[in-house]
Amino acid sequence: MKITFQIYIAVAVVISLSFSQAMAQEIVKPNAKEPSAQQPSKTEFVGATVEVYKTVGKVELKAWIFKPSSINESQKLPAAIFFFGGGWRGGSPKQFVEHCKYLSSRGMIGIVVDYRVSSRHPVKVVDCIADAKSAIRWVRLNSERLGIDPERIAAGGGSAGGHLAAATATVAGFDSDEGQASVSCRPNALILFNPAVVLAGIPGKAEMNEERLASLTKRAGVEPSKISPYHGDLTSAPPTFIVHGKADTTVPYQSVELYTEKMHANNRECRLIGYENQQHGFFNFGKGRSEYFNKTVAEMDAFLVSLGYLKARGKIENAGK
Repeated sequence: MKITFQIYIAVAVVISLSFSQAMAQEIVKPNAKEPSAQQPSKTEFVGATVEVYKTVGKVELKAWIFKPSSINESQKLPAAIFFFGGGWRGGSPKQFVEHCKYLSSRGMIGIVVDYRVSSRHPVKVVDCIADAKSAIRWVRLNSERLGIDPERIAAGGGSAGGHLAAATATVAGFDSDEGQASVSCRPNALILFNPAVVLAGIPGKAEMNEERLASLTKRAGVEPSKISPYHGDLTSAPPTFIVHGKADTTVPYQSVELYTEKMHANNRECRLIGYENQQHGFFNFGKGRSEYFNKTVAEMDAFLVSLGYLKARGKIENAGK
């Protein structure tokens, strides 16, 4: 017997999958709010310098860069680039500003970026992926000037933003930077918060509802399996960190379990941390007095310490300020 799971991202249904009964739990559609149509590129964040990383027509896509207050100019630092969530339709770089502030306080460079979304631009998901790849390539191209170690660049994000981060490491193609292919757009590590990593059916494990498949194909611009990290190349995927609520009604916890299982089958590092009774977006700064923001940031810190991106430190009491 199989039970149907429906994955929702922001205001639109993304996937309907059928998982084996052993993985079953009831998942219902959330009362998602309409994402903000505010143009993030007009936003400024205290403590960050801002640069344009890509221009598409008249659209300037920006990166906000948070650096440690004290820097040894001769030392190249690891960096983390974050992509906001919002169903590839809306959202704001503000979502990960506090993560970047925390990382800069720990000696890394944190970066939040804008990318095109369908509520503000006539784009498909494949265009969002292209922007994400451009952002990572831009950081690597400018690493010397920015004081970044080009071999220690992590990509992170939440929900659809987590999908984009994972896609830069696992999904081939959808690269709009002509003439710059010699510079890699693949991150050296992944930091994912309730990411959408399974966007198509999995033979023997999950089946795709045909109606949902057609809907997602239209939004994506291609067959969903071509932009699904699970269905991409995991044989050389970088070390990956995932935090996910086990009560997530937007992106089921079972999807990241399947992803982790496949990563391990390919002998790739993937650290999945599940949180009981927590739903989508539970990790965001300011939610529930930032209890789970602090908990997940502590876990992120430990992961980055394990990679040598950060030095070990004591217990983290309060990450956000």
